[in-house]
Amino acid sequence: QLRLVESGGGLVQPGGSLRVSCTASGFTLGYYSIGWFRQAPGTEREGVSCISNSGRLIAHVDSVKGRFTISRDNAKNTVYLQMNSLKPEDTGLYYCAELSQCSEDVIRPAFDSWGQGTQVTVST
Repeated sequence: QLRLVESGGGLVQPGGSLRVSCTASGFTLGYYSIGWFRQAPGTEREGVSCISNSGRLIAHVDSVKGRFTISRDNAKNTVYLQMNSLKPEDTGLYYCAELSQCSEDVIRPAFDSWGQGTQVTVST
């Protein structure tokens, strides 16, 4: 199981942008497919975006397509999620995780173990 640390969340107005980061320590992130998940209060955690270890396969859930972009810099051991045109419904705690599956239909974590996440709040 990988140790990943999320950062970069904050408070932003509707229509604004944020970039959150997922950084690995102690291992080479480039070997793994990584996904971003989010959880709003009272809801289940959902997969948002994923990227394969090579970066050639990228997938986003329908609700963020055209607004969110996932990318990775393996030299920096970091995966990013650029979030534009943010909406109040994007509010939640954002987590990254190693994946067992990354596709248009399924974003599945390899383990049911999560870090602290980074809070994203979209509000006026």
